[in-house]
Amino acid sequence: MNKCEEYKMRHFPRKFGDRRDGWRLRNVEPIFSIMPYFMRKRLDSQVYFDVLLPIDQIEVFIKQHKEEIPGLSIMHIIIAAIVRVFSQRPKLNRFIVRNKLYARNYINISLMIKRSMTDEGEETVIKLFFLPTDTLQDVVRKVQEALDENKSEGEPNTIDKLSKFLSGLPPFLMRFLSSTLIRMDRFGILPRSLEEISPWHASFFLSNIGSIGTESVFHHLYEVGTCSMFMAMGQKSTQHITRRSGEVQTFKTIRLRFTFDERVADGFYFASSIRSALKLGQQLEQLLSPPGEVVVDDGVGRKRVDL
Repeated sequence: MNKCEEYKMRHFPRKFGDRRDGWRLRNVEPIFSIMPYFMRKRLDSQVYFDVLLPIDQIEVFIKQHKEEIPGLSIMHIIIAAIVRVFSQRPKLNRFIVRNKLYARNYINISLMIKRSMTDEGEETVIKLFFLPTDTLQDVVRKVQEALDENKSEGEPNTIDKLSKFLSGLPPFLMRFLSSTLIRMDRFGILPRSLEEISPWHASFFLSNIGSIGTESVFHHLYEVGTCSMFMAMGQKSTQHITRRSGEVQTFKTIRLRFTFDERVADGFYFASSIRSALKLGQQLEQLLSPPGEVVVDDGVGRKRVDL
């Protein structure tokens, strides 16, 4: 049993009506109880946030810690900041299935990567699982291990193998199988092995399209699965601000574009969470140690646990 499984079993014992990947929230604000019945799809409920992340301090931090944390990059810092925010603002980790609101009992990320920067380069998705107490060092290690395992061309991972198998099925059989799996997931009986490799069952989905020299985009949420948050990272850019004194200030930024399912929390909560992540991006030393406490989603209230 890995640490993620130990964490789930220790803090989130399964009750009747819960799913394996999350427990049903029964004590929530009335508006969030009825919204899923009128806004039945994520495509009906997605909202967008567009923010600029200043990276001058981040680049200085990376230079200062390049020997202590080999391979450290801006993407690692962004992931670590989001994992930390999830540990303090757990409503971000909710999802909707069959008009019911659930709190996911783990933190994970689906990361889209391209194995080589060419038109023919293979594209794949890797899944990473984190603990709410993970530090920046933990995030770098987990991400780098996964990237090293999946960067080689011609060496498919589990997701690639499953995709190749499914793509070889006749259309009528593929339609039947996909419908069956989606229905199984809606009733919480999707096999664990499929849930663990499915890129659509994640706390958030990340696409670092800035790594291919492209600006970020607003990406839609997927109807299949349970992912309620998508984030796209853009390329580095230079911004200019003219002060009242006439002085022009120049600084580097990366544009982050978020897509959220508004049925899981209100816009103020999302906006405050983004501000918390941006604040961590300027107070990076906090990411080098575990959080003092972890907040668990129990509906309306806030439950703190020691891990």
